[in-house]
Amino acid sequence: MNTSALLSVAWGALRQNAMRSLLTMLGVIIGVAAVITSMAIGTGARAAVAAQLERLGSNLIVVVPGSIVSGGVQLGLGARQSLTLDDATAIARTVPEIAAVAPQANTNAQVVSGNQNWYTSVVGSTPAWPAVSNWSIAQGRFFNGGEVRQAAKVTILGNTVATNLFPGGGAVGRTVIVKNVPFRVVGVLASKGQSGFGRDQDDQVVVPVTSLQMRLTGQRWISSIQISAQSPEAVDSVVSSTQALLRLRHHLTVQAPDDFSVRNIANIQQAASETSRIQSLLLAAVAAVSLIVGGIGIMNIMLVSVTERTREIGVRMAVGAKERHILLQFLVEAMTLSCVGGVIGVGLGMGASFITSHLAGWQVIVSTVSIVVSFVFSALIGIIFGFYPARRASLLNPIEALRHE
Repeated sequence: MNTSALLSVAWGALRQNAMRSLLTMLGVIIGVAAVITSMAIGTGARAAVAAQLERLGSNLIVVVPGSIVSGGVQLGLGARQSLTLDDATAIARTVPEIAAVAPQANTNAQVVSGNQNWYTSVVGSTPAWPAVSNWSIAQGRFFNGGEVRQAAKVTILGNTVATNLFPGGGAVGRTVIVKNVPFRVVGVLASKGQSGFGRDQDDQVVVPVTSLQMRLTGQRWISSIQISAQSPEAVDSVVSSTQALLRLRHHLTVQAPDDFSVRNIANIQQAASETSRIQSLLLAAVAAVSLIVGGIGIMNIMLVSVTERTREIGVRMAVGAKERHILLQFLVEAMTLSCVGGVIGVGLGMGASFITSHLAGWQVIVSTVSIVVSFVFSALIGIIFGFYPARRASLLNPIEALRHE
């Protein structure tokens, strides 16, 4: 029996029980669609993170507080309060080959203007922040060094905040209330849109770091120090000099570990990409379980089919069909189920990926590799889980099969 005949017989057998065949394929369809969607989201997230970090430049260095142990649990980087504004000032004055240094402190607050209000992130920094963060001003100006020294009550609004507080425009020169403190709006940031993870980058306001510390939080600690080296070649030198300076300023002994972490943009990009890769692989692994469940469903329905068609098998053997012909017949049926389910799953996966991108605002990238891998895996599921029923059918005794009712 040639391949076209095998496919014709398999398709005819599946069409006789169309609803049962569709339900059998459902596990494969869901599994393939889930694998493609999860890999598309993961690949898109890695690409978005890489693009976002590249916009900051290859010479960016970030200093964050170290980790602390609480009740035997490591709380991770950033949990310790170890960085101060003086540390940032010392780095800017002492470490060579630095273009700019921008300390940063953060809090969240309800920002109010008249009868409008908006809950947002409040960033405290210095005039170096736009250069280090690669952010431009769309309206007005940024605050200056004198306003930082005076802890002036001035602020720059992100585009989202400005739009919600001042729908008619004209934010510059107006007053907003942040934690019961009036701030005069001196500028509006240019829009950057959403990040790779769907966070609105324009949903923030920026104030002098001293104003945030003295008027809003009462904390002397800062959450990070962003450093821009003069060139990519100077990054390693700046990192090592910054580490040595901070250890000296924090009075750390030779044996004591750092109470801070210094990372350049390459380290951050690698860590972010690795995290996204692991998350996408975990999602794909979970989705692959659906394929295995679908394979079990195929094996179950093929065993039922063998039982129902025992007499047909006996007739085929009686007219000259060999064991391999029966084996191939049922194996092709199982593969047809899994391959058709794979094709439908590919279509649903691509559709789900683009719908997710449109509704959630996430970047997704449907790669050819994910499509090919998913389809091949679905075909293998058909072979693996269809072999036992096919083998069982081929080993039936022709006489006993003909007697079967």
